[in-house]
Amino acid sequence: MSQDTTRRQFVTSLPLATLAVAAGTAATAEAAQPAAGACGGMSRADYMRYVELFNANDPRFIEYYHPDVELELSNQVIKSAQGILNFYKEVKAHIREKVEITHFVSDATGIAGVMPTEFKVYKDWPKPNFFNRDLKAGEVMRTVSFGLYWVENGKFKTIKAARYRQVHDWKMEA
Repeated sequence: MSQDTTRRQFVTSLPLATLAVAAGTAATAEAAQPAAGACGGMSRADYMRYVELFNANDPRFIEYYHPDVELELSNQVIKSAQGILNFYKEVKAHIREKVEITHFVSDATGIAGVMPTEFKVYKDWPKPNFFNRDLKAGEVMRTVSFGLYWVENGKFKTIKAARYRQVHDWKMEA
């Protein structure tokens, strides 16, 4: 009789067990999907488009900045989208900067990336400048940096960039 009761309990509990497994599977699948607010509302494709515009020195890259954005670099903090555009206008008047993204990580608040970067001087840039040294046309420097981007409503609100490694210091290249 106890065997019949056990079988009966097993058979009658199957619909509930199936429902529980299905609910668990659905919850796991839902958790695997990026949330609507993932990356603060910016997709990876949007971020890569921003990098593309930045590398091309296309001023539309500022469309990705929140009006109150702050960019924190190793030796200064730049406030506002226009402030960042003005900063890069001066830098890019002397240097071609090419950023790559070799590692991309995101969560609901923003994005982090590993960014090998090449700086090629095409026009002499005497000190004082961002690099705090006289730069000569033909010099190249390569670095690896980490970038952290806090994103709100699909726009960069805070950016912190730090140089992790200098691959090679400024040197003349042919």
